[in-house]
Amino acid sequence: MKGKKHKQTKKQTRADITFHIINYTIFASLTILCVYPFYYLIINTISSNTLSANGVINFLPRGIHLENYKQVLQLKGLPLAAGISLARTVLGTVCTVFASAYLGFMFTQDKMWGRRIWYRFMIITMYFNAGIIPVFLTMKALHLTNNFWVYVIPVIVQPFNIILVKTYVESIPRSLQEAAQIDGAGFFRIFYKIILPTCTPILATVAIFAAVAQWNSFQDTLIYVTDQKLYSLQYLLYTYINQANSLAMMVKNSAGTGLNIASLATTQTATSIRMTVSVVVVLPILFVYPLFQRFFVKGIMIGSVKG
Repeated sequence: MKGKKHKQTKKQTRADITFHIINYTIFASLTILCVYPFYYLIINTISSNTLSANGVINFLPRGIHLENYKQVLQLKGLPLAAGISLARTVLGTVCTVFASAYLGFMFTQDKMWGRRIWYRFMIITMYFNAGIIPVFLTMKALHLTNNFWVYVIPVIVQPFNIILVKTYVESIPRSLQEAAQIDGAGFFRIFYKIILPTCTPILATVAIFAAVAQWNSFQDTLIYVTDQKLYSLQYLLYTYINQANSLAMMVKNSAGTGLNIASLATTQTATSIRMTVSVVVVLPILFVYPLFQRFFVKGIMIGSVKG
């Protein structure tokens, strides 16, 4: 009898079926709206550049080729810039995640000296900013201009991420820490052995935020860096996007500039350059996100709501 009852399913009413149809239609539409811009970029980068520039390519690629990617990837300085972006993304993400985890944990400990004062002081920095010029002068005084560490050090402490971790830690039963303290464990041991393993979902969420911000950032290069050896991939490609309209006009004057502009302009249009560069910048982070996606929803929900 129990088996038969278990196999029985609730018969869906007409209202239930209507709700599911509407629900699936709405979510399918939203999915298409989110995916189509990326699809549009990709099909235009592999289609005929002339057709792409004329706005003919909308749904299916035509005149498929990969010359756009071959020529963009041959731009001078691209491998070094990609290495800089990769290094800043890895180091910056690791440092931000560790700092957020440690400070988020310490702000939950009653024995921390001046805990409430330091926490409020940190929150204030979310609402007030000194401005670009004072920040630039500070970086210059700290010898961080034209220095790789200008990409990492200023963004290690992120108040929003610390708040997420703090709220998540507060949801962990205090009995775990109390049991460890009874066994003689100190704060650092509790942090490494209990807090870090337990906070994997929220730390993965913070890692996503930090990695995306580091990978996409180019304004810090624009403000603090003039040494071409320290250019990030995003800034280098940003300069090529800005030059896209004038590349064709500069073909005759490009000899000896070392920018590889001649070979770029003879086969590409301004539209194809912009789209190809956009795809090159976006694709790496699109491959990274699915690795952390399973932690994202759980981490952001638990880390943002207390109780």
